[in-house]
Amino acid sequence: MDILTLKNICFSSMTSQIIQQVDLTIEEGKTTVLVGPSGCGKSTLLKLCAGLIIPSKGEVYYRGRNIAVMNREQNLEFRRESAFVFQDSALWANQSLQQILELPLRIHFPQMSPSERQHRVAEVIKTVGYKRSLAIRPSSLSMGEQKLIAFGRAMMCRPSLLFLDEWTESLDDHASHRLISLVKEQKLHDNTIVFINHNLEIIRNLADTIIVIVEGKIHTRMTHEQIKNGRNLSELLEIGIE
Repeated sequence: MDILTLKNICFSSMTSQIIQQVDLTIEEGKTTVLVGPSGCGKSTLLKLCAGLIIPSKGEVYYRGRNIAVMNREQNLEFRRESAFVFQDSALWANQSLQQILELPLRIHFPQMSPSERQHRVAEVIKTVGYKRSLAIRPSSLSMGEQKLIAFGRAMMCRPSLLFLDEWTESLDDHASHRLISLVKEQKLHDNTIVFINHNLEIIRNLADTIIVIVEGKIHTRMTHEQIKNGRNLSELLEIGIE
């Protein structure tokens, strides 16, 4: 069953067309990876899938509902069931880490008590491996620590649909392996994951489907079986996966 459907999607900036007539389906419970050379439109397409930006043309459907015309209740449900990890982490500069992590709970579970929120935050932070104070602001963190907090924020409401943009970038090997293990755990729970990554080993181990994007268009679509047996891996390298 498809959880996301993109129909004839185009997206343009003031100066150029970034995504051109993309038709794409994302299967529920599977992991889809977007790859391609720098500047090809991967991050833009991921944000379109997540409903963070609205296409210039075409529609994006979540469980059969057009995201662009959802009512408030439907949109809140979609936001509660999905989460996005940004490449630059996108943490609020004027808030403490505790406030940043609690915000999704305050929005989606307003009935939750302060002690319940604190317990959930502590649980998630332990899971992602962040060990410093939550009273500080993002400017005090390294890029890798910011990524851990961003991943923790994404996991706060236990989403069933995850969008991850370069989610292991700036992490040391230990932190990277921890987040990879968490994504594998999400797969074991049959959650849907759409991510961007340049690490072939990560892609080979996690991907059910690979979508190769070139110049804003879908160039190639490959299954897990094709990747596992090595088919077209050299082609991925040639068009700029790394």
